[in-house]
Amino acid sequence: MGFKTKGTIEMNILILQGSPRANGNTAWMAEEYRKAAEAAGHKVTLVNVAHKKIAGCMACEYCHGKGNGACVQKDDMQEIYPLLAEAEGLVLAAPIYYFTLSAQIQAPIQRIYCMNKPGKLKKMALLMSSYSPDVYDGAIGEYRGICDYWGTEDTGIVTAKIDEQKTETIRDRIIELVKKM
Repeated sequence: MGFKTKGTIEMNILILQGSPRANGNTAWMAEEYRKAAEAAGHKVTLVNVAHKKIAGCMACEYCHGKGNGACVQKDDMQEIYPLLAEAEGLVLAAPIYYFTLSAQIQAPIQRIYCMNKPGKLKKMALLMSSYSPDVYDGAIGEYRGICDYWGTEDTGIVTAKIDEQKTETIRDRIIELVKKM
């Protein structure tokens, strides 16, 4: 798997997991990514944003005026901003309920607006699960748009429909993603 010399940290990775199901398929994918990335020598922080109280962006523009890059809203996003500021790699993990990323991960994504782009971010990956095949295009389009806007490298996407979830095949695809980080 490309293990690094003991004691060296290859990259600081933040995983934002957006499923409310703690033991669901998306949570499993995020946890498999975390384990593989740590085994490869990365420092990894996994945050289940679905269990946080994070409101959507209000478009008040406080952050780009008086706030000087800080959001006016004081909720659980305050815990995530410092993690984003230090992240060199960002993994978004989300279930697809109806053709796009879950609402639970949309709020933190939109709230990153106040930062414009996390300062040290270089690479991103996307993990998605759904019960249905062929429902990922909207989420993939959004993800690729974010990568392009931020100028980050897209290290890849892993999707898992109902008959693929929690399988060795998906685990192997996730490990391949980690190698690109």
